[in-house]
Amino acid sequence: MNLPSFKYHPDPIATGSVVESDTECKCCGHSRGYVYSGPVFAEGDYEDCICPWCIADGEAHQHLGASFTDEDGVGGGGEWCAVPDEVVKEVAYRTPGFNGWQQEQWWTHCGDAAQFIGRMGKAELLALGPEAVKAIQDSTGLDDGPEWDEFFDALDKDGSPTAYIFRCSKCGSIGGYQDCD
Repeated sequence: MNLPSFKYHPDPIATGSVVESDTECKCCGHSRGYVYSGPVFAEGDYEDCICPWCIADGEAHQHLGASFTDEDGVGGGGEWCAVPDEVVKEVAYRTPGFNGWQQEQWWTHCGDAAQFIGRMGKAELLALGPEAVKAIQDSTGLDDGPEWDEFFDALDKDGSPTAYIFRCSKCGSIGGYQDCD
């Protein structure tokens, strides 16, 4: 069975937001081989028990009151460009989120939410290229020099600090932010 397609999170298995599991979905009652493993904002406890199909079609939001990214986090609380309400709702209610150290944010660009590419450390940023490195350096506010070098060296995909990278679905620009525990 193919996973549903998510405009703003094109590969949720690679990012770790969807994992293989025989768990029965709390929304539809089916065991489809995969569950969502990211943050769930709801009154009930729905950790690791909602299938990606119920996220994609909006059933998890409609029936469980679940969201997967804080609406205020789409656009970084006003730090990045504003997007239409329907885009905010698509990201918050029908797109798998991701686990961050603090409150997750969703980078926006060109009047739209960007695609989440994944968590990255120094090695992954270097492999992605100079645009990714610059995006994270810009998010720190640090100029070139020893302080930036020390921070950049410490970036760790699975540790702290971590970079969260997105790609604009309209122009292809890379952006994001960094966070730590």
